[in-house]
Amino acid sequence: MSNNIIITGGPGSGKSTLLTALEQNGHHCIPEVSRQLIRQQVVLSSHCVPWNDLNCFAGLSLDKMIQDFISADQTDKISFFDRGIPDIIAYLKVGGLQVGRQFYDAAQNYKYESFVFITPPWKEIYVNDTERWQTFDEACILYEMLVSVYSDLGYEIIELPHVPIEERLDFVLKTLPSVKSY
Repeated sequence: MSNNIIITGGPGSGKSTLLTALEQNGHHCIPEVSRQLIRQQVVLSSHCVPWNDLNCFAGLSLDKMIQDFISADQTDKISFFDRGIPDIIAYLKVGGLQVGRQFYDAAQNYKYESFVFITPPWKEIYVNDTERWQTFDEACILYEMLVSVYSDLGYEIIELPHVPIEERLDFVLKTLPSVKSY
């Protein structure tokens, strides 16, 4: 099995905050590809952003996620990913777009650990920003699709509780030994 562990969920549900806490505690973390690419594409005045051309953006995301996976997989460290390749499939489905074979092939060829931590929608912490353009209701719909896609791909879903970040971090670290043998 892989040492690549996904933390996913709808936008604004505390994923990135959890990844920051993991990193501050000495864990290897891979930041969310989408935010990096959105910033890059906006600077380039590109149409290849999710609100203009989701297909184009999905292709960029896939390429970067594969690079990140390969890079992390070459170490023997556990790597926590802020989203994984299956997230792209969920985003395309929510957008009502055809999911190309390359996305399913990548999801099969680049397998993360067999479980995924997922952050459920959390209205009290949800905020929009320059890269988070979805409404809270859209974030909830994406969450449901993420659960469906990851389940269909055979991942065990571990839902994170709505608790302060220190408790979420503790939950993840205490849950790891029961689902992963080191």
